[in-house]
Amino acid sequence: MSTIGIGGSTIEAELNAIIPNSHLVQPIQKEEFQKRIKKACTLMQQQNVQAMYLHAGTNLFYFTGMKWNSSERMVGALLFPNGKLHFIVPEFEKGTIFDFMLIEGTVHGWEEHESPHALLVDVLMINGVEKGGILMDEATPFFIIDGISNCQNKYTLHNAKLITAGCRMVKSEAEIAIMQHAMDITLEVQKATARILRIGISAKEVTDFIHDAHVKHGIPSGSYFCIVLFGLDSSFPHGVKSPKNLEENEVVLIDTGCVLHDYISDITRTYVFGKSNDKQRSIWNIEKETQQAAFDAAQLGNTCASVDDASRKMLESHSLGPDYKLPGLPHRTGHGIGLEIHEWPYIVRNDETILEVGMTFSNEPMICVDNEFGIRLEDHIYMTDDGPKWFTEPSHSIENPFGYL
Repeated sequence: MSTIGIGGSTIEAELNAIIPNSHLVQPIQKEEFQKRIKKACTLMQQQNVQAMYLHAGTNLFYFTGMKWNSSERMVGALLFPNGKLHFIVPEFEKGTIFDFMLIEGTVHGWEEHESPHALLVDVLMINGVEKGGILMDEATPFFIIDGISNCQNKYTLHNAKLITAGCRMVKSEAEIAIMQHAMDITLEVQKATARILRIGISAKEVTDFIHDAHVKHGIPSGSYFCIVLFGLDSSFPHGVKSPKNLEENEVVLIDTGCVLHDYISDITRTYVFGKSNDKQRSIWNIEKETQQAAFDAAQLGNTCASVDDASRKMLESHSLGPDYKLPGLPHRTGHGIGLEIHEWPYIVRNDETILEVGMTFSNEPMICVDNEFGIRLEDHIYMTDDGPKWFTEPSHSIENPFGYL
């Protein structure tokens, strides 16, 4: 039989049916940013860290609430274990910095002809840090690391990942609530997208609809990303240069998400437009088994690596793989998600991170059949006191992916 819930509607009808609901969840409040700084300072004290530099971008926002994009000009903040923040910014940007500031701190400005790297050293000295190791935001551009290294010989620079990831990997209830709402929106967009499919529709038409549907749900930026693949194209995990139009009885792979209050959703659905054949159905069913095996392995106290191992063991039991060989799983089983679409922890063989309450990550052990098609079912997990929970209900079957019956 033909796949249930696929086709039969129009772009106009589906867009008109959407009722905006993104307003039903609140963004992160000032109090939570203050708690993040407190946690970071506790970790710094435990590890005898003298200071940590947070660069413009995700980490600066996570800890201070300040939204500032990284550029060729150094903008960032030094956080000291006593909780004090010292911002280092271009002098001419001071007024704007104060406007963007959520968590108060001392602002130090550098003129265009001056060295911001030397200014950072001065701020360290003023705050009693005269030598030793300093932690640097792992996303700091090389030119800043190089500049600081070359303007002094008192300090050694080290990766701040233990602190930044140590905080960001464990999500709060407020973060999970935002992510849940974003995931719910994207799943509804996925359902609507399936209904607009027709023979001959282009990947661009589908991509444009997905963007517009996210906007109609109340996401001003629309889709954060979108991958739409038909038939052979679906065997390439992240797409092809020139996507083909949809034909009858082809595999459809759609991977998309949005940004709500700075947090990201990311869901993939794969099904067949028309009737599935035996091979498509067999691989789809193995994919679902593999996704469930990864979920079952994602228990508190287990490692991220063990979840990836569980995926591969299931695939090997069906004579797929082994390792990254095709037909099989050519990439890791999953990735952390939050303020960035790919962040810690990573569900991959070499990640020995222990799963704990509050961690959030994807479960997407894609199966690629070279030169034929690919099947990826991607849902995300958040860890609770009772173990893993799904953000979104996984696909039901290749004949009824969205569980309408």
